[in-house]
Amino acid sequence: MIDTIFNYFSNSTAITFIVFAVLSTYLILVFWIFIYRFQAVTSMISTEKKSLEVLTSRDSSLSPFSALTKCTNNITNSKPILHACEISIIRDASKGISWLSIISSTSPFIGLFGTVVGILESFALLSSQAKVAFSVIAPAISEALVATAAGIFVAVFAYTFHQIMVRKVYELNIYLKAQCDILVAKG
Repeated sequence: MIDTIFNYFSNSTAITFIVFAVLSTYLILVFWIFIYRFQAVTSMISTEKKSLEVLTSRDSSLSPFSALTKCTNNITNSKPILHACEISIIRDASKGISWLSIISSTSPFIGLFGTVVGILESFALLSSQAKVAFSVIAPAISEALVATAAGIFVAVFAYTFHQIMVRKVYELNIYLKAQCDILVAKG
């Protein structure tokens, strides 16, 4: 297996190395964004869930740990101000998530570019031969398809993590909206 990978890269051109470097960077970025943002948003959800429980209990005051505390005052709670604060919190919570979407949509094309260049190079090398059998063409094309597989591999993680994060941000938004509605109703 290691010999196959080493042989693949030893016969590759600069384009193949560039494609794999970009896809490797994408993969690292996808995991870094997901891990960092997932922990941050999960922590925010936990805090806002507890804050909602406190707000609906007999205490009926907003938890000091809630992100909404910076937008409330003790006299009146304005719906437009709370809504603006909610939007600001959601914007901060969803930072980086659009990159997951961008990576999931572009990485297959980067891999496809590597495949096309690899196939073109294979045909250029085979053009000097008088007779070429399928047994000669097939390995060259299969090596070129590795780039597409790598692009799809990265896209699967990026898309999956994007969907998970969108759901987490939605969950956070539900807790914030519920608290805002309660605060406005209580005046």
